[in-house]
Amino acid sequence: MNALIPIGSALTVAAGAVAYGAAYPRAQLFGVTICRTNSARKLAITFDDGPNPTLTPKLLDLLEKYEARATFFVIGRFVGHCPAIVRETAARGHLVANHTQTHPNLFWLGQRAIRDQLQQAQAAVFAAAGFAPKWFRPPYGFRNPWVAKVASELSLQTVMWTLIPGDWTPQLAQRLVGRLQPIANHAQKNLATANAAGDILCLHDGGHRELNADRTHTLKALEHWLPRWRDAGLEFVTIEEAVRCAAA
Repeated sequence: MNALIPIGSALTVAAGAVAYGAAYPRAQLFGVTICRTNSARKLAITFDDGPNPTLTPKLLDLLEKYEARATFFVIGRFVGHCPAIVRETAARGHLVANHTQTHPNLFWLGQRAIRDQLQQAQAAVFAAAGFAPKWFRPPYGFRNPWVAKVASELSLQTVMWTLIPGDWTPQLAQRLVGRLQPIANHAQKNLATANAAGDILCLHDGGHRELNADRTHTLKALEHWLPRWRDAGLEFVTIEEAVRCAAA
């Protein structure tokens, strides 16, 4: 009986490690991911689950108003429904990235199925806009030992986040405004600190179940925060700009 205790403890530790590697956004257990910008001054605003005909065009206008560049992790099957939005997103200086073809939980998939999801999304963006994405985010942020590996084999870098405020759920805009307060707090604390890293914010311009998801609260929360973040000294960058080193 006692001999089983260490085995049970080991299994518990192993299960905890797997859960950590699979779900914690800054975990590197299952492969290298990008989870911060390389400067406290750089804020990388990212959007998942689009394109969304109801919201994405309005969001592009808002970002342009504040000269903000962002990264859009698009779902391949939605790209096929509205390719013009993908082209416009890229034309306005934003980064279009891979969020799989149908938004499955990749933790439960093997290498072949993961590769198929990523390749189909790559092909959808290429057909719509004439380029293949270089960046990828796993749906729900869930990974297994093959996700980052397969992405790397397809020349994709895996991107996670530092803050995800849960805007995929219906809520009052004011509630979401409060959940975005940590960005301003981090800016106030870190901008004066040498070598401090910056935030990657994960928001949603669409909903993975269907087109035309209501993300009005996300738009309104950004209307509140974009001018305030700018006045706090933050620079709005794409993921590519977020990791680019300054020229010597």
